[in-house]
Amino acid sequence: MITVHHLNNSRSQRVLWLLEELGVEYAVKRYERDAATMLAPPELRAVHPLGKSPVITDGDKTIAETGAIVEYIIETYGNGRMIPASGTPERLRYVYWMHYAEGSAMPPLVMKLIFNEVPKSKQMPFFMKPIARGLFGAIGKSYLDPNLAAHVAFWAAELGKSPYFAGAELTGADVMMSFPLEAAATRAGLPPVVTQYLAGIHARPAYKRALARGGPYDFVQE
Repeated sequence: MITVHHLNNSRSQRVLWLLEELGVEYAVKRYERDAATMLAPPELRAVHPLGKSPVITDGDKTIAETGAIVEYIIETYGNGRMIPASGTPERLRYVYWMHYAEGSAMPPLVMKLIFNEVPKSKQMPFFMKPIARGLFGAIGKSYLDPNLAAHVAFWAAELGKSPYFAGAELTGADVMMSFPLEAAATRAGLPPVVTQYLAGIHARPAYKRALARGGPYDFVQE
């Protein structure tokens, strides 16, 4: 049986959703972030050397990285579901969005989070905070915000062409894209077409079951 080593408020929520969509039996082992650093606990290093989530174990296999996990689950347990047919335009879009989610979408979102949080850090001397706010604010306005706006506009344009990122059917590409969209909803804002798409995902019975299994997840406001 698959065991999902699940960290609260993390990318691993997508893995639970995929397993629920496919009806695959699985177990969840929960880990909590350190309250001060918000990092994963050291216990995860016993599962994978980098000590990060998501990680799954399936028999004697240990698989890390969300994209690799999603591909493994779909190839091993999907029976042709959640992936477009080989050689189709939809399959090409699927491959693109599977890699885009973490390769292009998440880096500026992570930077946005860091730039927002570092000036508030208790470890930073009080006299440095105005300087940090000014510096990070300037970088945010000149680089990060326009970059994120371009990504969000790209999502809206693509979702204007089809109900899902790879075409007319829900696929692993949507599973991968769910977290960037959820993060962007709190850090950059979303246009109506993307908001509606995300609301549709959150309304899916499988998504709700995944939330129940995974525990509190701040990116979805019930």
